[in-house]
Amino acid sequence: MSAPAAQAAKQSRDAGATFVPVMARTCVHHEPTAPVAHDCVKLIFVRSGSGIVFSEFGQRSVALGDVVILGASTLCGHEPHEHLTVTTIYLDPDYMIDQVFWQHSAVLSDRFHAQQFAETVYSEPAQVASLGKERAGMLMPWLDEMVSLTLDGPAPERFYRMQALLCAVLDVLIPYIKTTPARMSASQRARIIPAAPRLRQFLPLRAEAAQARTLLHESPEQLWTLAALAAEVHLSPKQLSRVFVEAYGKTPLAYLTMIRVERMAHLLRDSDLNVTAAGRAVGWASRSRAAEAFRQCVGVTPQEYRTSTRVAR
Repeated sequence: MSAPAAQAAKQSRDAGATFVPVMARTCVHHEPTAPVAHDCVKLIFVRSGSGIVFSEFGQRSVALGDVVILGASTLCGHEPHEHLTVTTIYLDPDYMIDQVFWQHSAVLSDRFHAQQFAETVYSEPAQVASLGKERAGMLMPWLDEMVSLTLDGPAPERFYRMQALLCAVLDVLIPYIKTTPARMSASQRARIIPAAPRLRQFLPLRAEAAQARTLLHESPEQLWTLAALAAEVHLSPKQLSRVFVEAYGKTPLAYLTMIRVERMAHLLRDSDLNVTAAGRAVGWASRSRAAEAFRQCVGVTPQEYRTSTRVAR
């Protein structure tokens, strides 16, 4: 491994000690670098020099004005001609899915839908975009500031500046990324999947919907049924389901599942309760039902979540 590559790897490991969803590094390469993959999206901006990069697209010559775009876990290596100076932006995949969701919030129903949409639209794991020297020159000050913010270390008060710089860079880059057409339509599936976000409209809430939501938040451990909840707010089950979906984008029981998962995650992080006890504390009598709902919402089992959050601390 070349000295700059080794230094970059060390910096990446050091940065990994405190996770951040966006980071940027500038490196000068004089020696070939063997293909390597990271569990993140990478945007590699060529700043000076030239060389050959090899990835899923085969081999491509790159120079100033070119950007190598890599999906998560995609191998890429390069061979400089004399030298190759690049700034690489590393982006957490979940963070990028959130960006896709909010970008297309008018037609995407939840993060699961956004994940599927992103996999369809951005189906090429590796590509090279040619911005041209003038546009690339416009990006350089933004890239330099992103690198500076990364070197300064995680600072919550600077998060929005880093995000603003990233958005400025993406605003220039996105039109050059090859995409695959996808049918975009709202999905009814979101109504029964317990996935955030819930509030999707800036409309006045029906009092009954707000009252039902309050009941679920105050007593998620109660054995709620749609009929029991409807009786509390003096609506029929069908009416309650309709007004609740209009207000929060989820059926009452999907919303309840989401609340229970959030409370269970809190207990797994901050208490000594085991998975069974944490599930019962939030309203699930069955460990298997609690584990199934948790994995569906969070993406990992309760035990995996507990282990990862304890290690992180």
